[in-house]
Amino acid sequence: MAMSATCSLFDVFRGAQCFHNGGYSQQQWRQRKPETKQHSISAGLQLNDVSSRIGQKRFLAGSVSLEGVGRPRSGPLLLKKRSAIAASGPDQTSSPTQVIEPELTVPSTAPPSTQPVPPENGSPNSVPPDNFPAWARTVDECAEHFCVDLKRGLTTGQVETYRSAYGWNELEKEPGTPFWQLVAEQFDDALVKILLGAAGVSGALAVWDAAEAGEPVGAEDFLETFVILLIIVLNAVIGVWQESKAESTLAALKEMQSETARVVRDGKEIPDLPARELVPGDLVELRVGDKAPADIRLVELRSATLRAQQSSLTGESQPVSKDTHVVPQEDIELQGKECMVFAGSGISNGTAIGVVVHTGMRTEIGKIQAQIQQASQEGYDTPLTRKLDDFADLLTKVVGAVCVLVWVINYKYFLSFDPAAPFPSNIQFDFQQCAYYFKVAVALAVAAIPEGLPAVITTCLALGTKRMAEENAIVRRLPSVETLGCTSVICSDKTGTLTTNQMSVVRLVSVGFTPGELREFVVEGTTYNPADGGVVGLPIEGGGLDKSLEAIAEISAVCNDAGLAYKKGAYGATGMPTEAALKVLVEKLGVPDKDRTQALREARAADAENAALGACQDYKDGTARLATLEFDRNRKSMSVVCTSSALFGLGGNRLLVKGAAECVLARCSKVLLSSGLTVPLGDDVRPQILAAVDRITSRGLRCLAFGVKTNLGDLSSYDGSEDHPGQALLRDSENYADVESDLTFVGLAGLQDPPRKEVLPALAECKKAGIRVIVITGDNKNTAEAICREIGLFTPDQELASKSMTGGDFMRLPEGAKRGVLLEGLKSGSGLVFSRAEPVHKQEIVRLLKAGGHVVAMTGDGVNDAPALKSADIGIAMGISGTEVAKEASDMILADDDFATIVSAVREGRSIYDNMKAFIRYLISSNIGEVVSIFLAAALGLPQGLIPVQLLWVNLVTDGAPATALGFNPPEEGIMERAPRSRDEGLVSGWLFVRYSVIGAYVGIATVAAFGIWYLFPSFLGIDLSGDGHTVLTWQQLSSWGTCSTWPDFHPAPYTAGALTIAMDNPCDYFTTGKVKASTLAMSTLVLIEMFNALNALSENNSLVTTKPWVNKWLLLAISVSLGLHFVILSVPFLQEAFGVVPLSTNEWLLVIALSAPIVAVDEVLKFVGRRWFTKPGSKQ
Repeated sequence: MAMSATCSLFDVFRGAQCFHNGGYSQQQWRQRKPETKQHSISAGLQLNDVSSRIGQKRFLAGSVSLEGVGRPRSGPLLLKKRSAIAASGPDQTSSPTQVIEPELTVPSTAPPSTQPVPPENGSPNSVPPDNFPAWARTVDECAEHFCVDLKRGLTTGQVETYRSAYGWNELEKEPGTPFWQLVAEQFDDALVKILLGAAGVSGALAVWDAAEAGEPVGAEDFLETFVILLIIVLNAVIGVWQESKAESTLAALKEMQSETARVVRDGKEIPDLPARELVPGDLVELRVGDKAPADIRLVELRSATLRAQQSSLTGESQPVSKDTHVVPQEDIELQGKECMVFAGSGISNGTAIGVVVHTGMRTEIGKIQAQIQQASQEGYDTPLTRKLDDFADLLTKVVGAVCVLVWVINYKYFLSFDPAAPFPSNIQFDFQQCAYYFKVAVALAVAAIPEGLPAVITTCLALGTKRMAEENAIVRRLPSVETLGCTSVICSDKTGTLTTNQMSVVRLVSVGFTPGELREFVVEGTTYNPADGGVVGLPIEGGGLDKSLEAIAEISAVCNDAGLAYKKGAYGATGMPTEAALKVLVEKLGVPDKDRTQALREARAADAENAALGACQDYKDGTARLATLEFDRNRKSMSVVCTSSALFGLGGNRLLVKGAAECVLARCSKVLLSSGLTVPLGDDVRPQILAAVDRITSRGLRCLAFGVKTNLGDLSSYDGSEDHPGQALLRDSENYADVESDLTFVGLAGLQDPPRKEVLPALAECKKAGIRVIVITGDNKNTAEAICREIGLFTPDQELASKSMTGGDFMRLPEGAKRGVLLEGLKSGSGLVFSRAEPVHKQEIVRLLKAGGHVVAMTGDGVNDAPALKSADIGIAMGISGTEVAKEASDMILADDDFATIVSAVREGRSIYDNMKAFIRYLISSNIGEVVSIFLAAALGLPQGLIPVQLLWVNLVTDGAPATALGFNPPEEGIMERAPRSRDEGLVSGWLFVRYSVIGAYVGIATVAAFGIWYLFPSFLGIDLSGDGHTVLTWQQLSSWGTCSTWPDFHPAPYTAGALTIAMDNPCDYFTTGKVKASTLAMSTLVLIEMFNALNALSENNSLVTTKPWVNKWLLLAISVSLGLHFVILSVPFLQEAFGVVPLSTNEWLLVIALSAPIVAVDEVLKFVGRRWFTKPGSKQ
């Protein structure tokens, strides 16, 4: 029979006298014949073959408005119509659920309705205030506030008025940064500006030199300029790429918004109104599977219950029940607003009508977007970035000062005057010499700038991210690797991070042979794997379970809609996690027959995909579910009407109940003993059971009670048919409490989301490392405290008055008190826990910690966590349970959602930072040596031994490979036994600055010495240097080489370099083009000394005797590569010309080794001094 509706879907509200009845009037409905009842299926009817054995059918009855009742009673009734048991076989499978919805028709001539009385300050078309706490107001007050008729919705005029005031229901999109601006920002850096200046000067000098020589300018003349500009361009490309990804978080947020909504306006239903067109006051229907299009105040439930999945907003791991009741507090956390459904929340079950309260940026999602935007605008640099910026600023000043100093001390070579007169006279200026020393200044700038540093840092961080990815930590932003190394506080979520996010039964209580004998069992295992542990101390009598435990197993198996799925080698829950945990408990208990239990376990081991729940299936096969009394917030229980079983005899149907312990126990009058006898629940036994409940809940466990009822009255013979008298009881959910009265108590179960096994040692490692842990969760206070005690954050007997509080209590404290709770609480060496936390609470905690000097890592998985993830020094998102919004807002993603992975990442971060300091100090000491060599040569009046292109080669290529290889240094012992370093700790400071200044000074002196020895000595330290036939000079000649044109009889002889002969047309060319051999010696000494220095950098303080050179085989390979490349440029003709070098003889290489090797001894002495007098106790060794 086709079904129709005599009125609009929304006319059922406010006591409307109409309903879906197949076309009958109310009077006809009451007087209808029994045969017509089969057509009285209401909207939302569900048809389902439930039992695979008996092929039952289940019906979901909707609500019916009865005459004389002001508020329509509603409630889903899960009925099971029994079919012929004999006709159904065990192999029969369940058919998928079918939803049969009646055609909803709206009369073309709807009767006029009376608009609610508008507020005193406006008309129906006036705009209501935006700060309306709808959750703390009744349905009538909400309707009055928005001037909305709950039968007809808003009028077109109201919609236009409200939209002009509130705008569209969409998240605002901030204008993106123009591409040209992103590019320009990459050059707003002191180090980049220095490089740009050096490139410009180098190019200008190349043009000037070519013009002076009368030769055309070629590409080879701009080699230095091209190399420097290439570095700048690569740096800019990386920066623009990172910046362009910044808006992806907000894009992910927009995807959470619903696209359409089911709305009533002007008395007409609009089934697919674009969600962006919603305005406050709109009347919206929510159904299963819908995504809430705005923040909505529920005004009527169309089913007994409504559950919404709002975990991404509140952190609650399970769907939460919603109702229409007023919340008495205006200032309450999101979790407490039980009559509100927030934008983006998914409807898990039920149907309801609500009034839109907030749209667009005023919704909770909109507030989160605003917080993300605010956090993104807060300029933040990582500790490493700030250190490098400081270093660049210092470098700018030092380079400028040294360049000016070089000019000042050499002014006599290009400027002379007579100082005797009152004013300088007879001024003579040599532009050529002035230009020469300008080139020296440029070379000095090139020497001082570690051009290879950006590339080496990026490479080291990239290598670190690869190692961290192997530990399940996926780094999204490279600088975050270094930030992890100085983390001092980890703010962690509880669910899924500290816990397994797999509910499991850990305690079981049943009754023994007497009513007062309560037996408590420990249930092992923390996963959904039935083979993960068992029930400890299980009494096996006569080869199977006693009657009390058998009843617990049967209730857990039959009064249960969840399941287990075995995929990819692991068990997972399908349905509610709590119910899935009860199914696992059944498998651990088994069935009464011991042999049958063993056979079921063997079958599961052989075929886990198809035999995961063998024991549960046995219990389900022994009975048949006829109807389900769904859970609601008032009863806090769920029950099923079942056929009789062997356990309770064959006298009739029975009711199996499970629910909150206090609520179920309050409705119990009898108790089931282990022998199977049922005895009265006396006043002496009830307190004992309540004490058991207290013991379970005091451990932070969720306590469920099990009950059974055998005397069901009209339901004793209920067979699922619609004409049975018992159906009247089941249709109205307000009768459920009466049906679930006079129960028999069976037992208790304590469930928890258990802590991960690896969290306890990870927290212990955090304590040794000086890292404080703050747990921030949306769960209740008792559960959070119990978990924190179990994982070792608090001791079992520790007083938590100052260590644990709700987010709301924390936010109500004054600024100074909040700072004291955080900073003073962490100083005590213990952690903190905040329960019932909201997004704003997390942001405030991060803000105060950062203001107190801490480096904060924040974990999160929901949309609500995104602002805090953005604000933290390092945001860590969950890879398994995390939303896309949280992942996009994060710096790092945990692939396994495990807290221990964070600790491993911190350890890796510390190791990476140590390695970065090693190669940064290595490069800086090299640059100091280059600066010293150039400055010393200028100060002594010697020709410059190194030209800019040689310095670039050393900085970028020769030093680059060893510096990168230092990133592979293994972690030093005790790396997690050091206190976190301060974010203000310098890369090179104090004693280290002195130490590396000494090293740099030696590098510079040895380089200049190699250059000068070739000119001044025919042999040195027994090494003959005269084999090439070069002319030996005096110190006076070498230090005044600029006046060589005035020297009489100065004719340097040609000399050999490998197969080459170097001859000078002009005697003074001996100090320019003729210095190629001396320059090669200086460059080779610099290269080799840097290779020895790389070995020194293996450890900051340990001797090479302790830290063997081969602990880092990559470094040995890099040294070999660098030396090989150096030999290449000395041997290949066109490279010789480009770099101004020539081949060296064996004796000349011996000189290079003699000048380079002592750097090892020098640094060993300095390391000893550092260990002896400058290394603080507890510092890294």
